[in-house]
Amino acid sequence: MPFLARIAAADIRTADVLLLIGGIAEGGEDPSPEAGDRPPAEAGDGSSAEAGDRLPAEAGDGLPARESDEVACRRAVVTQLPLLLGALDHQDRAVRQAAAWAAGWTGAAGADAAVPGLRDRAAVETDPLVRAELLSALAQLDPEGTARAATEAIGPDGSPPELRIAALLACVDIGLPWTLAHHEAALALLPLDRLMADRFDQVRNEPLHHLTVTLLLRDTDPDREAVFALLDGALRHGDPEARTEAVWAALTACELSRGAPARLAAALTAAALADGGGAVVAAGDGRAAASGAGSGGGGGAAGSGSVGGAAGSGAGAASADVSGALSALGRLGAYGKPAADLLATRAAGEGDVADRALEALVTVDPVRAAPLLARDLESRPRAFAAACGGPVGSLPTLPYDPELLAAVRQRLGAMEPGSMALPRLAALLTAWGPDAGPAVPELLAALPAYPRQLPKALAAVCPPERRAEAAEALRSLARTAPADDRMEAVRVLHQLTGDHGPLLSLLAERLAAGAGGGDSALRETATAAAALGPAAAPLVPALRAALNAPDADRNNPQMDADIAIAVALHRITGDAAEAVPVLAGVLGDDDGLWRRWTFVRAAEAAAGLGPAGRPLVPVLKGLLADPEQVPSAVLALRAIAPDALDTDRSAGLLLDAAEAGAAPAEAVEALVALGVDTLSDEHRDRLTELGERDLRVVRFGLSGTIEAADDRLRARIRTAVVGGVRTAVVSPG
Repeated sequence: MPFLARIAAADIRTADVLLLIGGIAEGGEDPSPEAGDRPPAEAGDGSSAEAGDRLPAEAGDGLPARESDEVACRRAVVTQLPLLLGALDHQDRAVRQAAAWAAGWTGAAGADAAVPGLRDRAAVETDPLVRAELLSALAQLDPEGTARAATEAIGPDGSPPELRIAALLACVDIGLPWTLAHHEAALALLPLDRLMADRFDQVRNEPLHHLTVTLLLRDTDPDREAVFALLDGALRHGDPEARTEAVWAALTACELSRGAPARLAAALTAAALADGGGAVVAAGDGRAAASGAGSGGGGGAAGSGSVGGAAGSGAGAASADVSGALSALGRLGAYGKPAADLLATRAAGEGDVADRALEALVTVDPVRAAPLLARDLESRPRAFAAACGGPVGSLPTLPYDPELLAAVRQRLGAMEPGSMALPRLAALLTAWGPDAGPAVPELLAALPAYPRQLPKALAAVCPPERRAEAAEALRSLARTAPADDRMEAVRVLHQLTGDHGPLLSLLAERLAAGAGGGDSALRETATAAAALGPAAAPLVPALRAALNAPDADRNNPQMDADIAIAVALHRITGDAAEAVPVLAGVLGDDDGLWRRWTFVRAAEAAAGLGPAGRPLVPVLKGLLADPEQVPSAVLALRAIAPDALDTDRSAGLLLDAAEAGAAPAEAVEALVALGVDTLSDEHRDRLTELGERDLRVVRFGLSGTIEAADDRLRARIRTAVVGGVRTAVVSPG
């Protein structure tokens, strides 16, 4: 730090060096109040280049001996405040701007020294960008003291737009109520991103998105309505750039708020129409929309109104998706159905926009989308991926449609080796099950070329009268395919016929060859052996030999393989004596990184041991300190030693985990397993709130999957609560 300070003091690329110093502070943390902090450096107390020569965490200076790197970084930058504050008077605008930004990141440790200097400069500064950076810095360091200045700066009284947007952002960060004045200023300044293009603030460089997230996370009705009114107006804006910003913010709103899809459907449809050359559908006077938003009443008018008529008016418009609104309609689910006419019209066109429209229609109106997709399957890759379950197969597949099945069969018959579409075709056919039975000839013909992907689909669709033919094809594949390609064939053969001979032979071969592919292959082999149960007894010696030594320094894949072997030994022999120490070794090893799913698998394996796993109770209880591990640990304890499980405390921990977004679906399932009717009134109320609140419980996932996952969880919670209430009512009491 002193070296950087000397460079800046020598006026060598000063702005760049100040940004580097500020970046160090940005990634830092304030010292804890108990740390006995020394007072921050004061402006003018000596050479700033010398102020940081001695690091503050040196032995004997009265500070904690083991200070975190983050605290040390921020503390080091605080010692350079004289340099930063002195640079506020530099003749170069970029230097002043960089100094203001860097000073704003000195946090509570530097606020007392930084705020007076920043205020003094703000009183005389004339450059819009520097004024904006000064206001933002003051809002971070002294929120309460900056509230009035931020409020005054949002007005249209000649303030430069760069300062006005900084003031709007400062107001929401400080926590001030969102008013009609804020709403009008935000709409008047659109598009907003350009106003931040020359700022150094990378946290708020997408202002409309930042406003949306910050206000929604306040989780109040007035703030929600304020966001919906603001986005409604922005989505209907005449500038495509403004609509693009609004679509991105609206998608985030849908990921955060359960009420957003319904409220924003009309405005997103209007934006899609405008992109295609149709007229922007006005939302009415912006004042009326915002007045309801700011007060918490009447805000629904901003997003209401029929969309079907508007969609029809764009039937002849040129196809385009300038803002992304067309694709965004697919994220609305059933709430986007009024836009089905618009989507179907656009989907009937050509090119990428037609594909995007059909992709959205798949989720909005799947029955209507199926025949459209069937007509041109080859040139609709995005729509086809959506029909097959989305990016990772986590979304619902398109319902069975005879026209689409015919198109799928044709494509399967013409599939070239290595096609990326094959796994999706297999997923769709598997989901359709026996309805896709007519595709058996194509599946059998393609089976030798795709021995890993197609056996499962073949088993799913195969009608009883063709099972013998399918079984013979799988036996042939098991005899002729390379060893690594035979596993799925013999596993499905066992599933179809009950014949475990080929599977047992292949598992023995793989174990003799050291699983032939590393830890993941060994895990797959052990899992398949476990499914055979006692019939896999000849494999027990090889499974035991494949275990890692108890004191080995194992990585996560090795642990996962050991877990699978432990499960296999238990299910084959019926004896948990070998499995218990293996699982104890895994669950007790918390030194490694990224162990979440390994521990989950180990806890699930422990639950499968039942009472024989009682020696694992101490290590399982240790997992209760980690919210992500609570669901699997609670279920394991319940299965192993229900008398050792504090049900009330466990319910509280599960609710804590769900409310924090840590494994929420798993936490809810564990609560259901404990019995909703056994929950205390407080815990039942908390569970009910998870199903009824506006903020989504599911917070993480691939883009486009969060809303659907949360909707499923919400339905599960509501069903569980209603079922629990009914049980409580009919139970003797």
